[in-house]
Amino acid sequence: MGAFLWVLVTPFTVWAALRISGWTPTWRWTPLVAFTPYVAAASAIPLLLALALRQRTVALTALVTTAAFTTVLLPRTVPDGNPPARGERLRVLSTNLSMGEGDAASVVELVRAVRPDVLTVQELTPRSAERLDRAGLRTLMPYAVDRSSLDTPGSGIYARFPLTESPMIEIGGFRQARAMIGRRLEIVSVHPCSPSDVRDTPCWKDGLKALPRAGGGLRVLAGDFNATLDHRPVRELLDSGYRDAADVRGMALVPTWPQRYWGVPKVALDRVLADRRIAVEDFSVHSLPGSDHQPVFAALRLP
Repeated sequence: MGAFLWVLVTPFTVWAALRISGWTPTWRWTPLVAFTPYVAAASAIPLLLALALRQRTVALTALVTTAAFTTVLLPRTVPDGNPPARGERLRVLSTNLSMGEGDAASVVELVRAVRPDVLTVQELTPRSAERLDRAGLRTLMPYAVDRSSLDTPGSGIYARFPLTESPMIEIGGFRQARAMIGRRLEIVSVHPCSPSDVRDTPCWKDGLKALPRAGGGLRVLAGDFNATLDHRPVRELLDSGYRDAADVRGMALVPTWPQRYWGVPKVALDRVLADRRIAVEDFSVHSLPGSDHQPVFAALRLP
C-alpha cells in the first residue's frame, strides 16, 4: 500500500516542483501546465488516502505538494489593492472571433452593454471586419487599426478615441496589432501562436517575448494570450511591471476557453494586463455565440 501511494503522489510532487521552478523540461509541458488548477485540486486525493492509511512519510510529502499548489493558486482568488490612480477611466473589452466565426451582432450588443473605450479583437478576418461594420461597430467605435487576415492570425483594435498605429508584432504569421491613444497610452491586441502543437511552441514563446515590457509610457495588453498565469512567459511580463486584471479582482481562475468544446477542461487564456500604475476597478467574463473564447472586460483607471 505504501508503494502504491508513492506511485500516486509522485506525479503531483513533480508537477508542483516544475511549476514553481519555472523549468520547461519538454515542449509538451507548455500546453500541459495550463491545467495546473485541476492537478492542484486532484493532489488532495493522495493526501487524504495517506492520512487515512496512516502512511506518515507519504502524507507529509503529499501535504507539502498540496501546500505548494495552494501557495501558487490561492492568491488568484483574493482581490488585491490598487495604486492611488486618480486619472480618467479606461474601459477595455477583448474578444477572439474564432477564425471570424464569432457573431458580429452579439459583439456590437456586448459593446453597447459594457460601453468599452477600447476593443481588441483576435482572429479578425476581412469578412468578419465587414460584418462588424455592418452591425454598427464603427458607429460606436469610429477609430480602428485593422490588421485582419484571411485566417486565424489577424487582429485589430477599435476605439472611441483617435488611434495612432504602432509597429505591428508579427511572428509565425500571427498579427498583434498595436496603437497609441494620445501620447501616453499604448494598446496591444495580444494573440501569439497556440502552443498546442509542439512545433508551434517556439513561435508561441517568441510571440509573447516580443510583447513590450512595462515601463516608460503606460501600456495595456489585452487579448488571447494562449497562456495562463502558470506559464513562465506571462509571469515574466508581470514581473516587468504589469498586473493581470482578473488576478487583481480575485478572478484569475475564471476560465475563458473553450466555450463550446466538451471534454476539454476550461482554462483562462484571455486576459487584460495593465501597467502596475493603472488601477483595476472591475473585471468580468462574457459569452459570444460562434466563438470558442469568452470575451473579457476590464474597467481601469489611469494615473
